[in-house]
Amino acid sequence: MKKTIVVKNNDMLDVARRLRREMTPQEQRLWYVFLRKYPVKFYKQRIIESFIVDFYCADARLVIELDGSQHYTEQGKAYDEERSAILHGYGLKVLRFSNRDVNNHFDAVCETIDREVQIRI
Repeated sequence: MKKTIVVKNNDMLDVARRLRREMTPQEQRLWYVFLRKYPVKFYKQRIIESFIVDFYCADARLVIELDGSQHYTEQGKAYDEERSAILHGYGLKVLRFSNRDVNNHFDAVCETIDREVQIRI
């Protein structure tokens, strides 16, 4: 049974809108080249509970996060683990890719996302 997800914390709406306008080059590439026209609907910079996730597919209950250098500090790793655990509690799977993965292995990133969506829908 799926848990209900609090999709919108309206206090975060302005931040989410800004992040949509100011996507990183890797987020832009993944969105415009692959996710925007993917046959299953994805959202960018989606608010889930008190988090803004990079990309979210409700049908597959899938979150995609692209990690820059700040995610590889001890503090960044701890925060990401806590955040992923909370999202898992809602029945969501979190896929994480480094910006380097998107830059250097774009096709493999897209294949991984596609495979996971097909498994989960």
